[in-house]
Amino acid sequence: MKQFYLILASLLFTLSLYSQSDSLIFSGAIKINFKKYKKESELAYRRGDFERGKFLFDSLVDHRLTGTTFDDFTFKQANGSKLKLSKLNKPTILITYASWCVQSKGELQALNKLAQKYGKEVHFIVLFWDRKHNMEKVARKFNRHIIVCYAHEYYKNDAPIVAALKHTLGLPTSYYLDENLKVVDIRRCGVKLCPNKTTEQKSYALNYNSFLDGLGILLIDKDLKKEMLAIK
Repeated sequence: MKQFYLILASLLFTLSLYSQSDSLIFSGAIKINFKKYKKESELAYRRGDFERGKFLFDSLVDHRLTGTTFDDFTFKQANGSKLKLSKLNKPTILITYASWCVQSKGELQALNKLAQKYGKEVHFIVLFWDRKHNMEKVARKFNRHIIVCYAHEYYKNDAPIVAALKHTLGLPTSYYLDENLKVVDIRRCGVKLCPNKTTEQKSYALNYNSFLDGLGILLIDKDLKKEMLAIK
């Protein structure tokens, strides 16, 4: 009988952890056993086992990060303003880049087109791991519906942002957040293609569809929540 109660207590404790998963903050959740994930992931890519690397990334996202609450970061915008995520009242796509990292062919054009089309329903934010003096030129490349921000180790207040995002999942990475900053999905972004074998038009189409797929998850999630509220 004693053993039965011990097993039951253990089961209830495990269930309580799962029930609390939605209350976890992203930056805290990603720290759990992250060193083990990073070690296995780096080993897979060194061996050229990209399928294994993708599996590890997707498993981390699906089993640990999806459903967590994204940190209420404050980003510095390229136009000199500041952006606090909790002030946003719509779903958000946050993409991390760096000015020295070459985007895949057609990626920027696809992102601009989607922002033009869906900018009223979803916030589009690009976060560059760079300093302020690089941002003016970079920001001109993006559609007016895309908010261009930056963060860097050089700036003391950016330390939590850099630690939670850059030093974990790296770049380029896209974060899909609902209107309450719940993590709906996280993906590697950009379709990496050989320019000698792929036309500009095809590359654009592949990137467009890749971002649109993630965007669709956000919009469906938003519509489902509306239906649930209507039922209640």
